[in-house]
Amino acid sequence: MEKNDFLKEEINHIDITSFDSNLIINAYREMSFSARETARAADIYVKMLEDPNCTIFLSLAGSTSAGGCMKVYSDMVKHNMVDAVIATGASIVDMDFFEALGFKHYKGNPCLNDGELRDKRIDRIYDTLINEDQLQHCDLTTKEIADSLEPGHFYSAREFIKEMGRYLVSNSVKKNSLIQTAYEKNVPIFCAAFSDSSAGFGLVKHQESRIAEGKDYIDVGCGKEFRELTKIKLNSKESGLFMIGGGVPKNFIQDTVVCAEVAYGKDVPMHKYAIQITVADVRDGACSSSTLKEASSWGKVDAQSGLEQMVYAEATLPLPLIVSYAYHKGNWVKSRPRREFSKIFD
Repeated sequence: MEKNDFLKEEINHIDITSFDSNLIINAYREMSFSARETARAADIYVKMLEDPNCTIFLSLAGSTSAGGCMKVYSDMVKHNMVDAVIATGASIVDMDFFEALGFKHYKGNPCLNDGELRDKRIDRIYDTLINEDQLQHCDLTTKEIADSLEPGHFYSAREFIKEMGRYLVSNSVKKNSLIQTAYEKNVPIFCAAFSDSSAGFGLVKHQESRIAEGKDYIDVGCGKEFRELTKIKLNSKESGLFMIGGGVPKNFIQDTVVCAEVAYGKDVPMHKYAIQITVADVRDGACSSSTLKEASSWGKVDAQSGLEQMVYAEATLPLPLIVSYAYHKGNWVKSRPRREFSKIFD
């Protein structure tokens, strides 16, 4: 088989605005196990949206963007269903920015020969395939953006991702990416592990080429990122978490409560609402799999409020149903203020 034989069937991203999941969520509410968890999570998300004091944080880890949920996230930003995004570098750069440049993810098979894929420069994410040559074009595009910025300056990932959004306004092939939509709606995107992505390769290449020329270069780090994210928590009367997977993004946003106390001496409320969709096992005690009730012992999530829900399921299944339900319920639309938190950093 030739390379193009593997890269023929594109992944299509589900459109939560095109269907109303009300009937299935209502049916799930009368069931058990993950079905009832999903319905309860949908109800909690609607409560977040209906609470005029609640800042909603969307936390993304894993590969749901590559797997067909990319439009779910951009629609959440577009329709004022989220106020800030915290994500892995891969979700933002290798998946969203990658597709904004005009490239695609393709259907594959977990049983494919990975040695053959490597020979053909094809990367595999379980049953999803990416053209490595196109991914390296994405790397070099982040270098181009870095080259355009003021040398000798230390950027937060939020600042750099904002510049990526600015770049996409004039250069995107796909216009409804999460990065561009967030830029246009003044919704900040944070990424504590930004270099763990195509952007990392681009930044290293930018720095090495500038060093070779005897010039200053830019750098991107997480200390400033944490301060900026905590500033949003300090500017929020209440907050809610909608978390896909776990990892660094989950802990990063939960830790803003502790950071407000330690760094600012402020006694801010714990996150009042919290949803996490995960397949992680809680028994190893890792941050990715710690339950929301466990996070309450750290002073991060207010599990006593009864407004938290773990959903133990692979996220491409419950996520579109929960967001579609909230979108079509829609009684929060007119009353919910658009916070435009990006403006507080200008």
